[in-house]
Amino acid sequence: MQHISKEVPEGRHAVVVMDGALWHQADLNLHNVTMLKLPPYSPELNPSEQIWQYLKQHDLSNRCFDGYDAIVDAACVAWNRLRVQLELIRSITSRA
Repeated sequence: MQHISKEVPEGRHAVVVMDGALWHQADLNLHNVTMLKLPPYSPELNPSEQIWQYLKQHDLSNRCFDGYDAIVDAACVAWNRLRVQLELIRSITSRA
């Protein structure tokens, strides 16, 4: 979290969404970072889970891959296609 805090520009504030995993339980007081802790076992509330669900449904499902590298390549292509569609990302994550 300190690394994230150092990367936040002066005068800005970051919100880090954390799931309920045990290793995400540390409480830190950082002036420019807020930790939003989700309840355990609630992926429907996690915006990043919503993004991955969208990618799986629209780009990565019903396909056969030749191996791990092919899966990573397909995920990167899907991610790069999605990341420029800001309104779509807002729509997907606002459902969370």
